[in-house]
Amino acid sequence: MSHRLSGNEAVAYALKQINPDVMGAFPITPSTEIPEQFANYVANGEVNTEYVTVESEHSSMSVCIAAQAAGARSVSATSSCGLALMYELLYVAASCRLPITLACVNRALSGPININHDYSDSMGARDSGWIQIYAENNQEAYDNFIMAMPIGEHLSVRLPVMSCMDGFITSHAVENIELLETDAVRSFIGEYKPENYLLKKENPLAVGPYDISPYYMEHKVQEAEAMKAAKARILEVAAEFAKISGRSYGLFEEYRMEDAEFALVLMGSSAGTAKAAVDKLREDGVKAGLVKIRVFRPFPGEELVRALAGTRAVAVMDKSEGFSGSGGPLFAETRSALYDLKERPHMINIVFGLGGRDLKVEDVEKVFGRLANIAVTGEIGPLYTHMGQRSKEEIV
Repeated sequence: MSHRLSGNEAVAYALKQINPDVMGAFPITPSTEIPEQFANYVANGEVNTEYVTVESEHSSMSVCIAAQAAGARSVSATSSCGLALMYELLYVAASCRLPITLACVNRALSGPININHDYSDSMGARDSGWIQIYAENNQEAYDNFIMAMPIGEHLSVRLPVMSCMDGFITSHAVENIELLETDAVRSFIGEYKPENYLLKKENPLAVGPYDISPYYMEHKVQEAEAMKAAKARILEVAAEFAKISGRSYGLFEEYRMEDAEFALVLMGSSAGTAKAAVDKLREDGVKAGLVKIRVFRPFPGEELVRALAGTRAVAVMDKSEGFSGSGGPLFAETRSALYDLKERPHMINIVFGLGGRDLKVEDVEKVFGRLANIAVTGEIGPLYTHMGQRSKEEIV
């Protein structure tokens, strides 16, 4: 079925097809349309979901934790400061091994107040124990959300999943996408059958106990091992999804990387702009390519090494500031992954697009121009820079 839908509408429709048990929701731009659309499905009797209207995003995640712990499949959606208000509960959900599914419509964190897109919200939660999957476009936003549940709910994983898309760019733009039949979605998702839960009469158990020092570290190691196991499960689910959809997904997408000498590493909708630049440069004989990260947690370090091993120079483009003084979060992960390569490509970090600042094809071409110069001279110059900002003089 081909339909014209915004990213938010596509995710809301995926939710309708899934028919989850509980949704805890509190509106925040630009994710508001997801619970708004889904509330209509609830009101019209098109789903059997218990829709819980709460007083804050902190409470919406609390509802999801309680429901999932009781044995119910639970979902939510949020953005920006709403996700930040959930931070405390994100760690609780992951450490209790509750596979909640969250639609994160990425938006810059305050302050100053800004309602446009960057990844500062989800990057702030990157070490909370949630699997993180990012979409380039509306089709991927729909597909990723459907794949999230069989990933997180598998007994080898049992971790919550954050399905991310770019605020206003993906969430509100309308695109033609292919929807699956509802029966196919429900068969693919299957029933939620947790091993243990609060309302299981055979062996009632507590959830979220005080974990004293003789036990806490063991539980954290189990959580870390589950995140490692998630990588294989993500690929398994993608292979099964390809059978019903004809659409293939990996941990990342390699675009014109077969003989690339110069490459970008980036995430989300910016990849569309970068692909246009790569195509243009290829026409001019420049061996340009890019790697679009789809799965940020667990980070596909070993696989990324193989993808970038043959390149001469790489620019990692972060749409989030790390405030580490040495680059953004995607750069830190990528550079660390390539550390053990005997012959490493030169690597730089460019932070761009903060608060919704535009990225143009010519901007990407300039980045490739810098990479070509680095490859010839061996001189990297500034390792970590920002792109697209005005000078102090221009601001005044």
